[in-house]
Amino acid sequence: MELKLTKPLVFFDLETTGVNIGTDRIVEISILKIFPNGNKESKTWLVNPEIEIPAEATAIHGITNEKVVTEPTFKELASTVNEMISDADLAGFNSNRFDIPLLAEELLRAGIDFDMNTRKAIDVQVIFHKKEQRTLSAGYKFYCGKDLDDAHSAEADTNATYEILKAQLDRYDDIENSVDALSEYSSHTKRADFAGFILFNDKDQEIFSFGKYKNRTVEEVLKENPGYNAWIQNADFPLYTKKVLREIKQRMSAPKSTMTDEEKLKALQQKFNLR
Repeated sequence: MELKLTKPLVFFDLETTGVNIGTDRIVEISILKIFPNGNKESKTWLVNPEIEIPAEATAIHGITNEKVVTEPTFKELASTVNEMISDADLAGFNSNRFDIPLLAEELLRAGIDFDMNTRKAIDVQVIFHKKEQRTLSAGYKFYCGKDLDDAHSAEADTNATYEILKAQLDRYDDIENSVDALSEYSSHTKRADFAGFILFNDKDQEIFSFGKYKNRTVEEVLKENPGYNAWIQNADFPLYTKKVLREIKQRMSAPKSTMTDEEKLKALQQKFNLR
């Protein structure tokens, strides 16, 4: 269904140095402007934030200090950005709580009087959460047809979760009633750690799921950049993620007790070639 517009609507997203509205800065901004007649205009800029981009932020969006050092500052882009959005309402995902407030800070910091009184804001995340609730109470009502009394009581929540799982098995014939099947079905991806920073690829090799080494195997990265493990161990990552990474590193350095057939063949070939 196409949007019914009486004025332009700008969808936008920010990548930033962090999540503090008052102190963090934009490192990338993307704008998609939809006009009432259906025409579209889009633009994306990398931005020099003029402050250090923390490694934790780079791990999420992949934007490094080196990548933006020669890019324009937001102050240099502010007039262009403001011109593109000045006649439009705004839309985004979690934009009411993060993107719009942070954009306002940047524009005001650049000397542009940003005002929401003349425009509307649409937060797609809020619509999603209101229409498709993911709370335990909502799940209990949907699957079991009952209101969850004493919600957020550990005992009530535990019992409700048990009842929901049984109701799900009754409702969905294509879900096998076994722990293995339920575990696999309830996982979005095959993870090496609980948080999902390290996944498995289709060859059952551990891969990073974030940052500049996203989708590369952990072993390959640690061989290429041994310091990456030290950075993760000292950064604000879950303890279990750090544990998994340490185990992979230990596995890599452990002597091999036996040789595979392929390794034996290579050894024989090398021995033959030396003769």
